[in-house]
Amino acid sequence: MNIKLGIMGGTFNPIHNGHLVTAAEALHQFELDRVIFIPSGDPPHKNFHEEKIAEHRYLMTVIATSSNKNFFVSRIEIDRKGKSYTVDTLKKLKKIYGKDSELFFITGADAILEILTWKRTEEIIELCYFIAATRPGYDLSRLEDLKKNLNDKINNNINDKIFIMEVPALAISSTDIRKRVAEQRPIDYLVPEGVSNYILKHGLYI
Repeated sequence: MNIKLGIMGGTFNPIHNGHLVTAAEALHQFELDRVIFIPSGDPPHKNFHEEKIAEHRYLMTVIATSSNKNFFVSRIEIDRKGKSYTVDTLKKLKKIYGKDSELFFITGADAILEILTWKRTEEIIELCYFIAATRPGYDLSRLEDLKKNLNDKINNNINDKIFIMEVPALAISSTDIRKRVAEQRPIDYLVPEGVSNYILKHGLYI
């Protein structure tokens, strides 16, 4: 029996309830066996250096996911030297779980729109499916344009590889949470209580 894995990648700086709701919805809607959260190590598309607090981001993700038996956290990118590329992570997961495993990369629709800038795009599309999480009412016209663009460039039907999933909690953002902490504003109910306590204990984002 082939295993179906959800891959939840991100900086998780910090992880918040929007991430958890998205993962839970994907687990249910796509009948996944588990969701693996993979905090990025040294992400090539970020302007600030998440790798400097990589261990904090990893531990907050462990705390946030610990109550769900179908959620797991991997250090695969945190421990990798150099830049973290999605294609390398997917290839490693295929090696770990077997070539017949089905990988579902869960990410926001905005991130999908950047796929053409990712390293070895065609290889990524061969390795996994994409679950594009969106807010209700999100304008999908740009995503449809991207699909057409990709279909002209690759030998794979991208329409069979990208699935849309609406998630109301996506209005929450890590950027806003860091800003709220810096301004000493509450983050209750935006992140799990354990993550909020961790941020306070270690003085993060001040």
